Amino acid sequence: MIIVARFLVGLARVLDIGLTLYYWLIVIRALISWVNPDPFNPIVRFLHRATDPVLDPIRKILPQGFGIDISPIIAFFLIILVKTFLVRALVLMASKLI
Repeated sequence: MIIVARFLVGLARVLDIGLTLYYWLIVIRALISWVNPDPFNPIVRFLHRATDPVLDPIRKILPQGFGIDISPIIAFFLIILVKTFLVRALVLMASKLI
């Protein structure tokens, strides 16, 4: 059982790091959007390809009358929710197996 517990702790850590990195990718994309970047820049293209799968469905749900894109803020809340719920649940489950 200790092997399963260690695996769950490792999985929780990897998930936590991945979600944190994704959070920062969204922050960088939001900041870059304020300066009207070159759309052919490889970094800008990477940021769009990496964050669009999460931001586009949020944009479809939100009403269009705001004039400002708040989808990154919603994505931040979702990332925090997943980190709080899933990562902590995995760690708690692992601690009960030990």
